[in-house]
Amino acid sequence: MTLNTQIASRSFKSCLMNAAGVHCQTSDELDDILNSQAATFVTKTATSHARNGNPEPRYVGHLHGSINSMGLPNLGIDYYLEYLKEIDRSDVFLSVTGLSKEEIYQVLHKVQESSFDGLIELNLSCPNVVGKPQTAYDFDLMDEILAEVFNFVDKPLGVKLPPYFDLVHFDQVAGILNQFPLSFVNSVNSIGNGLWINDQSVAIKPKQGFGGIGGAAIKATALANVHAFYQRLNDSIAIIGTGGVATGRDAFEHILCGASMVQVGTALMTEGPQIFERLDQELSEIMTSYGYHNLKDFRGQLRYIEE
Repeated sequence: MTLNTQIASRSFKSCLMNAAGVHCQTSDELDDILNSQAATFVTKTATSHARNGNPEPRYVGHLHGSINSMGLPNLGIDYYLEYLKEIDRSDVFLSVTGLSKEEIYQVLHKVQESSFDGLIELNLSCPNVVGKPQTAYDFDLMDEILAEVFNFVDKPLGVKLPPYFDLVHFDQVAGILNQFPLSFVNSVNSIGNGLWINDQSVAIKPKQGFGGIGGAAIKATALANVHAFYQRLNDSIAIIGTGGVATGRDAFEHILCGASMVQVGTALMTEGPQIFERLDQELSEIMTSYGYHNLKDFRGQLRYIEE
């Protein structure tokens, strides 16, 4: 029995990894992920220059989920490219974005011209930068950006998407994405602009308390997005499932809905990198109980209730 998986001709010993934004900002944190049972890592989402992000408190989490308004804190694209050059691996993910389409192009030109030989995750879905809408909710802009990006990027590249809530939007987004040679789609980022209240006050400081909701609270939405895109995207585009993964059963359900890999965010923040050993074990036990030998045995095999 194996948890091995593959994306863009890269092979991974497991299907479980961190989500961008959690335990992945510094080289030490990335080393922690590499030294854990995780399949690989994705870096903090990098911009053209280092960012401090939003003022604190900007994250609150517990068993039922999390709210954050981090604001893309990161050490800048040059920092991550230098670290990735040192470790020299082709099975890691570099997350990038920009606060404008011009910055996205600038960052990706730098990645394209570098020695980086891994996978690029283009984040089009950060909900927590003040005054900046989520690119992937503007379908014309997303189409424009991807058309330009694939004019000069020939390294494996995928996109991280926000959650969608309308079946027509799944059709429209898939129609855009299927035009391009994407290696993967990561679904979903946090649900933007939720509000948590502690006593009579908002839980976080930025944006008067509005922030991205993650963890257990978004699993149903994440599973729906994973399966909707599994039904609609070209077979050549793998899906990474993200949202609400705290147990092996959660990971199993993401794969059942069509995910080839699964990212862990809120639960990783709570439990630390040792979580991957537990998740691997729990997922393996579930697969054994169903008689599955590998992920292909059940990936995308979600059953429907017939009339």
